[in-house]
Amino acid sequence: MSDVDSEGMEEEQGPYLGEYDGPRNEKDERHGQGKATLPNGDTYEGMYENGKRHGHGVYRFKNGSRYTGEYIKNKKHGNGTFIYPDGSRYEGSWVDDQRCGFGKYFYINGDTYEGEWLNHVRHGQGTYTYAATGTKYVGTWNTGKRDGHGELVHANHKYVGVFKEDRPMGKGKYVFDIGCEQHGEYLAIEQDKEEKGEEDELQANIIAKWKAGPTTGIHLATEEDDCDEMPVEATATDAPDATPAEGAPETQTEAPEGETTATEKAPSPVPEQAEAEGNQMEESEEPAPAEQTEQSQDSGEKPEATEAGGD
Repeated sequence: MSDVDSEGMEEEQGPYLGEYDGPRNEKDERHGQGKATLPNGDTYEGMYENGKRHGHGVYRFKNGSRYTGEYIKNKKHGNGTFIYPDGSRYEGSWVDDQRCGFGKYFYINGDTYEGEWLNHVRHGQGTYTYAATGTKYVGTWNTGKRDGHGELVHANHKYVGVFKEDRPMGKGKYVFDIGCEQHGEYLAIEQDKEEKGEEDELQANIIAKWKAGPTTGIHLATEEDDCDEMPVEATATDAPDATPAEGAPETQTEAPEGETTATEKAPSPVPEQAEAEGNQMEESEEPAPAEQTEQSQDSGEKPEATEAGGD
């Protein structure tokens, strides 16, 4: 048969609809446990109901991505695991084909996020762990960004305060393992404006700068407390220049005239370190990488191919 005849026969037979091996219902729709090769080369093995993926199944994309989990009417819905082409993966809850509910994402650089999701992004309460440093952010997320009350936990200290637009902003405190905490606030500082494109207007570049306040003993907060409350008791650190140079040992210091030093200790040198770290935190901290989404052409999580019910 000539090539021309072959092409003509393909046109007469119509487009390739894939292959299916499994039971059907009285309407000749896929129904029950079956295997399918879709027209685009993807494969699916699992449960069908009335011609649609429904129940537990495994969907393999031809680029190497794979979803294993629950379906409802052709959409990922329930618990499932999605492995992306770069090796990152998500394990958790799905709603209407999107990450939604509680789940854990393992990023290609070793970072992890475990917590709540909405519409495919981090949203609600969750913990993000930076693999390179061990630093953790524990707190509130809003549409993929740190926003609301949170804690940034380092090896020997943590920052407790409010975050806005993925950066600390407003009143907060640094709490140190040695038994002291420094209060202060992050101020929004506008730097030189950046030009995003030839036709775009200059956009303000806002950074967060730490303004250090008093250093106190650790205040054990109750559920009713928030990070904006300041301790009532004054300490020697309220006096100017009370903090020794970084690295100096703890010693007793002289108090201003009229005040007693009988039970007071010199503050730890760590708060000075906190001020320096506070000003550099946004520069040194690696931003959380974005999850792969259906909108990313390289993600592999493109919409799954449509299957014909009666092929």
